[in-house]
Amino acid sequence: MQKDQLRRRNPVILVIDESRDALERIGAELNRRYSDDYRILCLPDPGDAGHRLQELQEAGDDVAIVLAADRATQIRGAEILAAVPERFPRAKRGLLIDWGGWGDRETAQAIFNAMAMGHMDYYVLKPWRSPDEYFHRTISEFLHEWSRVDPKGTREITVIAKQWLPRAHELRALLSRNGVPHVFVDRDSAEGTRLLGKAGIAAGDDPVVITFDGRVLVDPSNSELADAYGVTTSLGKERDFDVIVVGAGPAGLSAAVYASSEGLRTLVVEGEAIGGQAGSSSLIRNYLGFARGVTGAELAQRAYQQAWVFGTCFLLMKRVVELRIEGDRHVLSISDGTEATARGVILATGVSYARLGIPALEELTGSGVFYGASAAEAQQLAGQDVYVVGGGNSAGQAAMHLARYARRVTIVVRSDSLSASMSQYLRNEIDAAANIEVRMNTEVVDGGGVHRLEEIRLRDRTTGADESVEAAGLFVMIGARPRTEWLPPAVQRDDRGFILTGSDARREGSGSAPLPLMFETSLPGVFAVGDVRHGSIKRVASGVGEGSVAVQQLHLHLRRAESRTATSG
Repeated sequence: MQKDQLRRRNPVILVIDESRDALERIGAELNRRYSDDYRILCLPDPGDAGHRLQELQEAGDDVAIVLAADRATQIRGAEILAAVPERFPRAKRGLLIDWGGWGDRETAQAIFNAMAMGHMDYYVLKPWRSPDEYFHRTISEFLHEWSRVDPKGTREITVIAKQWLPRAHELRALLSRNGVPHVFVDRDSAEGTRLLGKAGIAAGDDPVVITFDGRVLVDPSNSELADAYGVTTSLGKERDFDVIVVGAGPAGLSAAVYASSEGLRTLVVEGEAIGGQAGSSSLIRNYLGFARGVTGAELAQRAYQQAWVFGTCFLLMKRVVELRIEGDRHVLSISDGTEATARGVILATGVSYARLGIPALEELTGSGVFYGASAAEAQQLAGQDVYVVGGGNSAGQAAMHLARYARRVTIVVRSDSLSASMSQYLRNEIDAAANIEVRMNTEVVDGGGVHRLEEIRLRDRTTGADESVEAAGLFVMIGARPRTEWLPPAVQRDDRGFILTGSDARREGSGSAPLPLMFETSLPGVFAVGDVRHGSIKRVASGVGEGSVAVQQLHLHLRRAESRTATSG
């Protein structure tokens, strides 16, 4: 009983600073603002930090934030923060910095090193006045980020299912990528039995979703689940637009923001989740303006809300299945049988990860084998060995996130180097992570397990030798397949299916018609941006830039069309 009571205690904010004056000032600021909901623990001796963290873990407590001063004489603050994830992988970590030492070269180097090695989430300037809202802004953002991944917190959606049920994984991934706070409960657990009994659901294998208002959904479709958390899954009365954007990844969302903000009636159609592949990234560190980094889901949700406020209409969980021209309108057929028309179209459908094509592993998709990053599964793999296949930034970000929970993460790469495919900051973090290994010149050739993944077989591409290893999770992020099979032949593509634009696109029998604009396809008025475009740079920032430029080019196309209409009239 005593242990249960300890588990219900408020989560902890732990502060370590040898300067008693600074510690007293920080403690006072934190207590005034957060003591109703958090326990504030202040330690003047850095040598006690490890022991105190161990005590908190053994007591079943949660730690939300650890703040450690850099100028410790016994143990540097970054060293303390580096050891935190072993006991509290979700805790946010801040390196405390004196305002007076802001320009100090040694302090700056400590910040650079801690960030490069992934030992902290960000630096925190010590409060120097009361209230110090700059200090509280950082703390509040830390708490917000921590609370979003707190499995004990109240959530809008509860998913109850067998832990390794593939459909349960699909539902959780959908919720995660759309930024919907949710909690997963194992159907076979005591809590799962209690919740199902309360909902009046008999035993069975189907996943069950309970919404915040008490609605119970048994094995809901993606559209039913989306309807439950309030997104639009059907067209309204308006069916004609200035522009229709197909795809809601970074490029598509950028196009929507710029088009709507400039007065164009805009519809975005997305078949899966807001954010595309980027939406599943656990932390994007090199996106402009987000110094601490930002999750793909958070970035996508901000862009979605920004576009919505400007007036963009969204149609989610539906795919565009056909594009044709009728007069001066582009007609798009939707997977639910409806149609929408527009003066212009921006294709931002992105790419899908290539499949391994190994039958034994394909059968375990969603049961330990995952295509793309799956932040929803990371905590379920705590203390186990997992493998990430791929050498790009997405693979590196996934490996760093998984390393917070897994016993060991192994990155499997077919090539002999990561330098050509992964950003330097990620390579630095991977090199510094004690529980991440990179295996070059290696590929996955087989695997298996009963009901869930248990092992995989690796092949050394240099020697040809095979090795079977235990694996609880396999995350595959290799290759890229563009989603363009539904497009008409008039939209030219390369031999891999990527859309040709600008000087790469040809217009048969075009005569004196203007050549395609930079992001315009061979079909006038249809533009392609982001990963689906031939020759694109596979980065979030470049996709965002292309989306904004395509809108400017769309304006030019519309002016030309209006001019031709006026002349012919």
